[in-house]
Amino acid sequence: MANDLFNTFMNGPDENGRFGDFGGRFVSETLMPLILELEQEYEKAKTDDSFWAEMNHLWTHYVGRPSPLYFAERLTDHLGGAKVYMKRDELNHTGAHKINNVLGQIILAQRMGKKRIIAETGAGQHGVATATVCAKFGLKCVVYMGAHDVERQAPNVFRMRLLGAEVVPVTSGRGTLKDAMNDALRDWVTNVRDTFYCIGTVAGPHPYPAMVRDFQSIIGKEVREQMTEAEGRFPDTLIAAIGGGSNAMGLFFPFLDDKEVNIIGVEAGGKGVNAKMEHCASLTGGRPGVLHGNRTYLLQDDDGQILEGFSISAGLDYPGIGPEHAWLHEIGRAKYVSITDVEALEAFQLSCELEGIIPALEPSHALAHVMKIAPDLPKDHIICMNMCGRGDKDIFTVAKALGFEMGAFA
Repeated sequence: MANDLFNTFMNGPDENGRFGDFGGRFVSETLMPLILELEQEYEKAKTDDSFWAEMNHLWTHYVGRPSPLYFAERLTDHLGGAKVYMKRDELNHTGAHKINNVLGQIILAQRMGKKRIIAETGAGQHGVATATVCAKFGLKCVVYMGAHDVERQAPNVFRMRLLGAEVVPVTSGRGTLKDAMNDALRDWVTNVRDTFYCIGTVAGPHPYPAMVRDFQSIIGKEVREQMTEAEGRFPDTLIAAIGGGSNAMGLFFPFLDDKEVNIIGVEAGGKGVNAKMEHCASLTGGRPGVLHGNRTYLLQDDDGQILEGFSISAGLDYPGIGPEHAWLHEIGRAKYVSITDVEALEAFQLSCELEGIIPALEPSHALAHVMKIAPDLPKDHIICMNMCGRGDKDIFTVAKALGFEMGAFA
């Protein structure tokens, strides 16, 4: 990559919400005034010290930030190569990175006078985070969740309902994250006056991709400080799992202008990246198109119809990717790979057995790629992966995949 590209990454998107050819605002006329109002409110908040004071107070005293940077010593010894660090965002309140962003959006919603919050969710972690923050601030919460995901993420569905949220199972399509987002957008169009749509990933119409990225970048900002304290320098390689890509952008963004840092995003390879599309690897097996208000890489057929992706991980089961990731892929600043369900399950088990950390299936994909590359790297090479979610939500899915009957443990 040309050197003059560096020192420009952290300036995007442009005034039209574009990262190169990706992003933008492809929304109905009804939503455009609300989108513009949100953009204006966020631009004001970015330079408002009181906004960030409230965010920092809640991140510290409610979420539990900074999350630890953990040297995985036994895993490092087992792999026999690079040093492996984990950014422990699964230790946040609600068990994932999602709450970092939800807090920011709901504070903005309050400033805009919105009393009803809607959200989409796949693995349930964004839904749980949204329900949690709505409960704290006394706001009505409606979460759209694919019917298939409602079944495989039952613990998180119950958590959302305990927190007072209405969970709406979506039966259209395959009943996964894409379908939940479709129904949430329909709700928003119908209820623009009192409703705020809290999007959980770095996708959707501008300003959502940049706004969610900015809130999640607390992850990478902390890593810069923590790794410097631990090792006296930045990591050599950053690795994170990608569905829409918010945890990954949160880790990657503060390092984009540091050309010595390698960046790797890990997509869900499902049963393998093949012609049957039994995967959710949009960058590996897709092509550009428009979905959910932005132009990005998508899984689609020759006629441009969106295909149903597949992954054991509900949070990665999305046929697209955030537009900034699409841009970073096209210009070569970040590398994107895929990991299969089988490889993710192996990483899940290894994390449990060697480090006593039960990961979510989403970061298990990132860990699986760490397992692939670490043995061949020098011992002074430093890898930092984002352990973006804990795995209690996935134990039923993993047990089924491994052939165990949960009742047999009683």
